[in-house]
Amino acid sequence: MPKTGTNLLTELAVKAAKPKDKPNMIRDGSGLWLVVEPAGRKWWKLRVVFAGKENSFSLGEYPAVTLAEAREKRNAVRKQVAAGIDLGATRKVAKARESGEGSFESVAREWRKRFLPRWSEGHAATILTRLERDIFPYFGPRPIGEITPPEMAAVLRRIEARSVETAHRLRNTCRQIFSYAVASGLAMTNPAADLREALAPMPQPKHMAAPTDPKDVAPLLRILDGYDGSFLVRCALRLAPLVFVRPGELRAMQWADVDLDLGEWRYTTSKTKTPHIVPLSRQALAILRDLYQLTGSGKYAFPSARSASRLMSDNTLNAAMRRMGIDTRTEITGHGFRAMARTILDEVLGFRPDFIEHQLAHAVRDPWGGHTTERRICRSGKR
Repeated sequence: MPKTGTNLLTELAVKAAKPKDKPNMIRDGSGLWLVVEPAGRKWWKLRVVFAGKENSFSLGEYPAVTLAEAREKRNAVRKQVAAGIDLGATRKVAKARESGEGSFESVAREWRKRFLPRWSEGHAATILTRLERDIFPYFGPRPIGEITPPEMAAVLRRIEARSVETAHRLRNTCRQIFSYAVASGLAMTNPAADLREALAPMPQPKHMAAPTDPKDVAPLLRILDGYDGSFLVRCALRLAPLVFVRPGELRAMQWADVDLDLGEWRYTTSKTKTPHIVPLSRQALAILRDLYQLTGSGKYAFPSARSASRLMSDNTLNAAMRRMGIDTRTEITGHGFRAMARTILDEVLGFRPDFIEHQLAHAVRDPWGGHTTERRICRSGKR
């Protein structure tokens, strides 16, 4: 138990403490104070520091709480603080429980409303339908801070009996809702965070590693558009299939190389070390203009979450797709957008293969045997 320091007060001194024109604070030790109000009321106040921030607590009134009892309470609180327990957050959760606020359903709807602008209409409707059908009947009115991992697992297993995929998707949704509750001070832990292994593995997807049929591509793009995590990652996921550059080149995009007015991105390719031009569609420009408001003051369009001077992690996009239920081993990876683009541009849209290779920043021999790379696909590139 943490040291309590020197106790300065005695029971006789507490009884003899007199009121003044302003609240009279008399120190005992280790953060404990006797407060004597001008009207004569006496109560115990405790000050503790957690994570660099001071918190104050009332330990009760004197003489209902004696000096010895106040010291016992002080020592218990200091022991909790030393164990890393945020008493301010604990008190907030208790207050929400007593007032009836902070039910799972109210927090879930607040979370959904907050992120609604980032989602497609269909994705938002699907999330609400799943919650109303499978989660709210069990947890809706419950204080979100009271729900335990075993309770969460039991509900998910009921869903798993009907659909393993839905159970996994709802676990991920609930994980985000609980994270929002923790950040809002309405819960202390996230009971859905460690339950992935408690469910049966996701069924193996039947899609190819890089979908090339527009019928298969459209659902994939809708899933990417509905990503509800980091805004930075969402922009990267939506931009990747529009520019089909190498993932490392997308992560290394610098604002100095992007001309939003001209609609071009010029950079030196990582593999061939040659100048390359990427024409930016109106959809790509819309994404980049939104992103510019967030990261435009820095060097990189997609900086690391830890430091603006570093690039986004090389596994960020694949990890984000896996969290959305996309199997990056068999469906698509960040690099797979290039194969998808190559096939569709050739077999569906009818562009010349050499123009496609140029746009993919592959070294292509010209009629004289040299290599050319700085080209853009244009209408004349069609057969």
